[in-house]
Amino acid sequence: MADAPLIAARGISKQFAGVEVLSDVDLDLVAGEIHALLGENGAGKSTFAKILAGVHRPTRGTLALNGQPVEVNNPIVAQRLGITLIHQEPISFPDMSVAENLVLGRSDNALLGRVPWAEMEQGAKDLMTQLGVRIDVTKPMRGLSIADQQMVEIARALASDSRLIIMDEPTAPLTPKEVDTLFKIARRLRDEGRTIVFISHRLEEVQALCDRATIFRDGALVDTVEVADVTDEDIIKLMIGRPLRELIHKTGSEIGEVALEVSGLTQPGTFKNISFSVRKGEIVGLAGLVGAGRTDVARAIFGVAPAQSGTISVNGAQVSIAEPSDAIDLGLAFVPEDRAVAGIFKTLSVEHNITATVPGKIAPRGFISRSIEKALTAESVKQLRIRLASVRQPIGELSGGNQQKAILARWLHTDPQILILDEPTRGIDIGVKAEFYDMIGKLAADGRAILLISSELPELLALCDRILVMAEGELTADLVRADATQETIMHAAVPKTGNHAQENAA
Repeated sequence: MADAPLIAARGISKQFAGVEVLSDVDLDLVAGEIHALLGENGAGKSTFAKILAGVHRPTRGTLALNGQPVEVNNPIVAQRLGITLIHQEPISFPDMSVAENLVLGRSDNALLGRVPWAEMEQGAKDLMTQLGVRIDVTKPMRGLSIADQQMVEIARALASDSRLIIMDEPTAPLTPKEVDTLFKIARRLRDEGRTIVFISHRLEEVQALCDRATIFRDGALVDTVEVADVTDEDIIKLMIGRPLRELIHKTGSEIGEVALEVSGLTQPGTFKNISFSVRKGEIVGLAGLVGAGRTDVARAIFGVAPAQSGTISVNGAQVSIAEPSDAIDLGLAFVPEDRAVAGIFKTLSVEHNITATVPGKIAPRGFISRSIEKALTAESVKQLRIRLASVRQPIGELSGGNQQKAILARWLHTDPQILILDEPTRGIDIGVKAEFYDMIGKLAADGRAILLISSELPELLALCDRILVMAEGELTADLVRADATQETIMHAAVPKTGNHAQENAA
């Protein structure tokens, strides 16, 4: 590892709407290392990363690149300096092809107005081969899964030959095989002398991949440690001041009658013969690898993409759910996996987002009542402890965890009796996860039925009364709490037909 820092940050501070979210950060990033940035949501780690990438400008402080002062005023300047930020939520031009997305912003992709399509597509194919993924580079981005979109983001960073690559929760939507591929690439880039900044809430990944870690808390840099010298418990105490064992617990709730039952739910080519039930006060987990069909089943139940056949019953009565409004009227709520696309109205205020599901409450006479809207939002902010500068603030400016709280708050205003939560803690920090675990437990204790989709096995094991497992579009296990272990879940989740599932993962 080189001694001279690639990046030297001194006194970096940032304010939003008068609130200081980053305070006097001094940090060196050296060439040839993988450096983790850790901390709770709102701790400042992502803000610091975005300052390095030119997304935000610091309120005060300086940056130096290889000892030379630089001003990273925008992402274009950052790219020219060899700095790339891979966002937590994939960012792309959805109607353009994968290959076109990979070359956007590069000045060498056209000569005198002529685009070398064959060369561009071949270069894109080479990058996908390097990543070890099978993606048709001629297809539009819109049709790709989140996992594949994330891989394209990583490929774009490789295409620009970046010296500093900042990865913000890059593994959240990836399968174990894709994570292994990413780690191999990250290690190779490090060995070539590049610097990787790795933002993650999965401490096992930090231990497996990173050389050093910097921990943020409340906008301040708490410590920088050698990863080999610390345990997960040490890191968590630096992050939140609480031990790991206190973060996850299932509060007791009385299990009542069946609230949701699906029978023979089938969508050819996606999932088939899905049958299960969720009772009042029960938390039922839905586990499986990426591409197993879990999200597709959730979307079918909620009417986003109804199944071709099968039945859905609510409180013992068979119902027809042709669109989400039908589901809402029946007391269902759905917190989607991809919050940036399907969960939030990014440019609208927090209060508009939180009250979007209850127009009748905020406009009882046909006109929006600012006092009612403000009161409902204030209640949610207090109840769910949403951290923000103002309720009029665009929700896109909030951290991922606080955006997720706002989405949940929106649905709670409809007083749902059945909640479908799809990866609700994906990309949020350990401290906020603990708050979500408490909220989920309390919702179940109130008698609500909860279907929890998650790729975090410890989360499912700690929270759920039962765990369903899917593989290749079919249910392969229904495990009661006492019989569920990581081993039994993974045994049921791994396809039994060779590589077919990996090739068709979506």
